[in-house]
Amino acid sequence: MTGTSRESHLVELVDPAGRPVGSATVAAAHQPPGQLHRAFSVILVDPAGRLLLQQRAAVKTRFPLRWANTCCGHPLPGESVTEAANRRLGEEVGVAPVPLTELGVHTYQATDPVTGRTEYEYDHVLLGELDPATALRPDPAEIAQLRWMPPDELRAGLTDDPHGYAPWLAGVVDQLFAPGRRDHGAAAERPGER
Repeated sequence: MTGTSRESHLVELVDPAGRPVGSATVAAAHQPPGQLHRAFSVILVDPAGRLLLQQRAAVKTRFPLRWANTCCGHPLPGESVTEAANRRLGEEVGVAPVPLTELGVHTYQATDPVTGRTEYEYDHVLLGELDPATALRPDPAEIAQLRWMPPDELRAGLTDDPHGYAPWLAGVVDQLFAPGRRDHGAAAERPGER
């Protein structure tokens, strides 16, 4: 399934508190100024605390070739966030299912300077652990490349080269390193410990 065909899928529109208020196609929800909708961002970590990042494929309609968390997407209306996240991990990265823990939610709005499409998302941040020896099968229509990155290197990159990263990644990282979270290597609480 290509990224283009996903433009006709439905997303769940929400109010600022995350309550469902309707639905729209992916394409319609991302037309400026954007319609607030439910999304998720998965970050997978290895036992050493490194984060698995993806560089978004060149054909993506929003923020192509920028580095982002392991996997992103939108649950279908009525679909659980965890179920949708594991579906997309399988489709995009070639791994699933993975035990996931929701760390929190952040809302962001950003317009792609190249395509003019707008992200306006109520984004659930999910954490999972993955053995770095696991075979990955990234979909080239979704992912240009994958990379394990130490947390300090990612934080430095977000500061030094913010335009090299997807605009939601800073919010994902904020959830991952929120005060009061136990270290995960150098990251967050282990999945399933909540």
